[in-house]
Amino acid sequence: MAEALLTLRGVEAGYPQKQILFGVDLAVRPREVVALLGANGSGKSTVLNTVSGFLRPWRGSIRLEGAEIAGEAPHRTFRRGIVQVSQARDLFPDMSVEDNLRLGAAIRRGAVSALLAEIYAGFPRLAERRRQHVHLMSGGEQQMVAIARALMGEPKLLLLDEPSGGLAPKLVEEIASAMLVLKARGATMLIVEQNIKLALAVADRFLILRDGRVSERGDLAAGTAREEEIVRSIYL
Repeated sequence: MAEALLTLRGVEAGYPQKQILFGVDLAVRPREVVALLGANGSGKSTVLNTVSGFLRPWRGSIRLEGAEIAGEAPHRTFRRGIVQVSQARDLFPDMSVEDNLRLGAAIRRGAVSALLAEIYAGFPRLAERRRQHVHLMSGGEQQMVAIARALMGEPKLLLLDEPSGGLAPKLVEEIASAMLVLKARGATMLIVEQNIKLALAVADRFLILRDGRVSERGDLAAGTAREEEIVRSIYL
């Protein structure tokens, strides 16, 4: 079994007046997709924000490829290869699809033409609309741009926060297809997702957060979890 790319041990974090995470342990191996599930307010997004450096942990260890990164600034974790796609997407709406994608490769040196071609091969809809301004696109298309832009940085670890959030069912299917393509290409992902069906279709393993603690873990590849059982674990 491959050693973990990302490891959290005993991570506690929160905000000045409220603790959110209470001793979270988790690991993500290279080329693995792990789904972080839980009810609203369980701490899922806080885990991602703590890993990426937007929130400083109070206690505990966060290691990437064995190097301690707990408390590092977001720009430093980004340069180490951790890229987060937030629920807000953080795109530049008055710029074209391609200009947004090129910004994702801003820290790379040299030409990005080959990388752009690879991204467009995986997201053919974006190739068709490369000159279109992002604000003219649907929510699902904008989500694709956000994910594709993250990939332009060739991340070691992609953090996805509610990739299907607020999207119509048809667009959720398109996002699921795009994520399966990324998985097939060997992307390593830690995803937070309320859509249980989507999460289980994409992930290799799942973890359930309850009140800031990991309450359950499961291996989807081994067929040890069913959707209805996971829903009961989350909400009951």
